[in-house]
Amino acid sequence: MREVYFYRAASGACPVEEFLDTLTGKQAQKVVWVLRLVEQLDPVPAQYFKKLADTEGLWEARAQHGGDAFRLIGFQDGHRFVVVGGFAKKTEKTPRREIELASARRQDYLGRKDTP
Repeated sequence: MREVYFYRAASGACPVEEFLDTLTGKQAQKVVWVLRLVEQLDPVPAQYFKKLADTEGLWEARAQHGGDAFRLIGFQDGHRFVVVGGFAKKTEKTPRREIELASARRQDYLGRKDTP
């Protein structure tokens, strides 16, 4: 089992909560349902949880509601899946900007995690 954990910046801001706040109720419910799958299933079916190619350990949780596709990007930290961001997917490939932002947040999390 995994624990889903939302990244918080040093300022206390939580980009994942901010993203979820932009969704409709039904969209947010579907995203939360997928995150529960990530917590409870091992392995998680690839249609819901997939490693991003050519990244340093980034994964995406994938939710679909109607014609809308949503992605939550994160990484594994022991038994945790640390979610560092989310976005509505409009293209086939995950935007490079989202991958770079997720990588920077991953480095921030790991750097602060080991600081007393």
